[in-house]
Amino acid sequence: MASRTSGFVYALLAYGVWGVFPIYFKALPDVPPDQVLAHRILWSVVLLAAAVPLLGRWSTVVRACRPIMLLSALLIAANWGTYIWAVQNGRVLEASLGYFVNPLLSVLLGVVFLRERLRRRQVYAIGLAGIGVAALVIRLHALPWLPITLALTFGLYGLVRKQAGVDAVGGLLVEASALALPALGWLMLCASRGTGAFGHGAATTALLVAAGPVTAVPLIWFAMGIRRLPLSTVGILQYVTPTLQFLLAVALYHEHFGSAQAIAFGFIWSALALYTWDSLQAARPGEAPGIGAATLPTPPAQG
Repeated sequence: MASRTSGFVYALLAYGVWGVFPIYFKALPDVPPDQVLAHRILWSVVLLAAAVPLLGRWSTVVRACRPIMLLSALLIAANWGTYIWAVQNGRVLEASLGYFVNPLLSVLLGVVFLRERLRRRQVYAIGLAGIGVAALVIRLHALPWLPITLALTFGLYGLVRKQAGVDAVGGLLVEASALALPALGWLMLCASRGTGAFGHGAATTALLVAAGPVTAVPLIWFAMGIRRLPLSTVGILQYVTPTLQFLLAVALYHEHFGSAQAIAFGFIWSALALYTWDSLQAARPGEAPGIGAATLPTPPAQG
């Protein structure tokens, strides 16, 4: 019981930190998103390279050194870059929508690529989410490309990680290391042009260096939590992140939340409630096989 309690605390801390990521990225308004992304990659490598030996995870890093991890690295970089751009451009609400949709999109990807089977309530849940997105398109007369991009890149990232079967911490170190040289090269080019943000102001420099612990620490907490918790519990906890992002967008940043957004979120929240209920029912002994809660927790390091 003590182990499960500590696991719950670790997982809740991880999802909580990911949920308040907008506060961190909002604190860097004058740093271009591409530079924020590059610093996040580089300082993550530095911190994870120091943490992995302390955690005794070098064997997981070795197992993660495979070609498929280059694809996952590109996907998480695209997801991170899109999210940073969204926050800095006042579109946290749309970003939260993407991460609300992501669990259901991950299920759909499992059906398409892994030949997993859906239960009836899961089909209804995905249908409700689809109606929500369609309603947003109709009301706004535009494709919501931002939440779709975030959900798709993170969903595909989860699919690749599932196929790779690697540890979260060791896997992220390999992914960040694969991107480190291009990130360093880009920052050096920016510095040579006089547009580099690093070193121009103590507060900005400190915040850029903090990108390492901001990324790595919640990931380590997540890895410690998921080992102690049932996946059904982790599947529910993951909604903490987009919920906090949604609350920040509406209550703190006063982003527009009109009828179109209300209809879309209403359908998607209903879909998630139905899917979560179905997953909890499926976790009981004797239930029919299908895609259960184990599919829900995608690899971490959101945003």
